[in-house]
Amino acid sequence: MMIFRALTQFALAASLLFFALAAGAAEVIRFGYLELADDPRYDERKAFFRTLSRPLGAPFAGAEVALRESRFVGEAIGVSFELARARGADARALVAELDKLHAEGVRHFLIDAPGKVVAEVAAATRGRELLLFNVSAPDDALRQAQCQAHLYHTIPNHSMQTDALAQFLVAKKWRKVLLLQGPRDDDRLIGSAFENSARRLGLKIVDKKDFVLGNDPRQRELGNVGLLTAGDDHDVVFVADSDGEFARSVPYDTVRPRPVVGAEGLVAEAWHWAWSRHGAPQLVSRFDKQAGRHMGSADWAAWVAVKAVVEAVVRTGNAPFDKRVAYLGGEEITIDGFKGNRLYFRDWDRQLRQPILIATHNAVIERAPIQGFLHQTNNLDTLGFDRRDSRCKP
Repeated sequence: MMIFRALTQFALAASLLFFALAAGAAEVIRFGYLELADDPRYDERKAFFRTLSRPLGAPFAGAEVALRESRFVGEAIGVSFELARARGADARALVAELDKLHAEGVRHFLIDAPGKVVAEVAAATRGRELLLFNVSAPDDALRQAQCQAHLYHTIPNHSMQTDALAQFLVAKKWRKVLLLQGPRDDDRLIGSAFENSARRLGLKIVDKKDFVLGNDPRQRELGNVGLLTAGDDHDVVFVADSDGEFARSVPYDTVRPRPVVGAEGLVAEAWHWAWSRHGAPQLVSRFDKQAGRHMGSADWAAWVAVKAVVEAVVRTGNAPFDKRVAYLGGEEITIDGFKGNRLYFRDWDRQLRQPILIATHNAVIERAPIQGFLHQTNNLDTLGFDRRDSRCKP
């Protein structure tokens, strides 16, 4: 029976390939991949610590895996997909690289850069015939005041992550939270997002303390976990640390035996290599072979961005660009992200609806939305900005 099934599948594949070849040379659809040269987020010296809040590596490998997976379906409709990688020192340089690729016919671009750079590139390319897919910047502002009609997001934003953790804390009845916040702008953005999530879901922030990690003896107490976690009693510690270097020292060093969430301990991510349901192990295995490391959230975001475009190309029969865009941003599209839900983009801020995985270093503990958190139209919209919360006016 298995031999017969294999022969049948081989015959079907051969037939599709024959008809595609008979139709003539395949049309090439190229993706542009824009990344910041010397991006500090991928500093190998900090990657050594393997903190949960830092990426495991540049997500280009995720796009490569998606391209390989799409080869057969492309051949079946007479289309081949290619990936062009371009680097720039800043937003202006990235726009120049984008211009070159756009002149060569590239219309779909993945951008891997910090939020400020993404915002500048998106603003500079507004009104042009192209799509940008943000695969690594979680900044809420990119989905709010800085949103653009052609800027799509496959990486979750801070509010989606903090909403997921807040739901988990409510479900566990860990309602009293100590918030530790770092000095960086990104730390403050994460802290603010969690405060909003806590307010909406009824968590109480019993105290908010700033931490500083440095060698200045005058600020030594601001980096002392024991001193920072003393004071009012709490059920859990939330650490807003975009760098992760301070957060890695917090678990097991608190004055009281309390769980740690946020940047360490328990984190909310788009993807985790230990996720074992809905076909995820096969994707993890393919990525491991391609990149020689585990798959992280940005890797998954780059992978799913390519898969979304391929799905639009296939389902529209490789229709003109405007029809592909309409399908990609509509409610008919179904993107399989191996997370158990049908994924598609919100029409008000172009954020990909998706479950969030709540995980430790080596295990996925829960998937949000948590059971019991409901929405009038789509439970995935309990994470992040609902239509009524949106300030996006592209």
